[in-house]
Amino acid sequence: MSISRRGFLGAAALAACGTARAKTPPEKKLRICIIGDTKQGGFGHDLHLAWALRDDVEIVGLSDPDEAGRAKRAAECGALRGYADYRDMLEKERPDLVTVCPRATVYHKDYVLAAAAVGAHGFIEKPLTMDLAEADAMAAAVEAKRLKWAVAFNWHMVPEVRHALEQVRGGLIGQVMEMRARGKEDHRSGGEDMVVLGAHLFDLMRRFAGDPHWCQATALSNGRIAMREDIREATEPLGPIIGDSIQAAFGFDNGVTGNFASLRNKGENGHRWGIDVYGTAGVLSIRMEGTPFVPLIRVLRGPVWMPDAEKGTGWEALSGAPATTYTHPSADRYAPITSDLVAAIREDRAPAASLQDGRASLEMVSAVFASHISGRRVTLPLEERRHPLRA
Repeated sequence: MSISRRGFLGAAALAACGTARAKTPPEKKLRICIIGDTKQGGFGHDLHLAWALRDDVEIVGLSDPDEAGRAKRAAECGALRGYADYRDMLEKERPDLVTVCPRATVYHKDYVLAAAAVGAHGFIEKPLTMDLAEADAMAAAVEAKRLKWAVAFNWHMVPEVRHALEQVRGGLIGQVMEMRARGKEDHRSGGEDMVVLGAHLFDLMRRFAGDPHWCQATALSNGRIAMREDIREATEPLGPIIGDSIQAAFGFDNGVTGNFASLRNKGENGHRWGIDVYGTAGVLSIRMEGTPFVPLIRVLRGPVWMPDAEKGTGWEALSGAPATTYTHPSADRYAPITSDLVAAIREDRAPAASLQDGRASLEMVSAVFASHISGRRVTLPLEERRHPLRA
């Protein structure tokens, strides 16, 4: 999808002209470099376009080993220069901020360490990386220089979901008791579904209930308990996985439980991808499969957790939720993250969807694999930081 950055920024440029006489000088534009790889994870969910609507940044470089891909993506986002090697780009451009686009996690650690070496803040596609050892190295590198790195947990940052979080924290459904989440359960059902899409759901569980303390999980392969010989590589370069069906339970503070499931089935994705949060006074339901990038959010009031026709109670839209529209989806879907990241850099604070949040979500994924392969409940944080299916 081709997007003209110049066209996007035209209106913003005119507005800037009108404020040029202001006494307070504008903030210096952030110089951005974009890392992609057409043949190894591409540019994720068009992360190279995430900055296209902003007039406070300048995309000075884009790297991609593939010449054709490099030219195409650079033209789409208006990058000033193209590079075959990201290391060469980072050394020559010395950017303020780096966007790591590939969906494949193979080189995520290398990208982040190279960006941290030149003192760059950043924005990275999820999943964060292959295993916790790599995630720890990434976190240490950025923390050593007080760099701000955000991860592409766009669902957590969608205004409707943030409103729902605030309402639940304010007592909308009473005291939270339980959370139930399901993956897309498409052709990637089970382990891969959890790695790719469960990452969003685990992040949301943490937003509702804090960090988990334990995990108990089971993986199935063709209807039987999955064994070590069932370990395989994901269909994308995301590391090893196990199981075409996953059932996992997590324990949080105050007896709250969180359950995740992704089962191989014949439903061909029933659009159940999302999370239900059960409280003493009702249920909040979030489905990610609504209008593109706009979740379906409903609330059911009452402690019985079921509609009651006689009392006139049933599922209803969450009141007060912002009505989000997307004019340019590839840029707009990440606007809450990019805006927050820029503010975090200016204010010297952690981003709302930080690299460390990405590591915490990855730890829940790792705990599922670790619990199944060990045949026991595991405690978090995990002591073993290598991938459980390779350790």
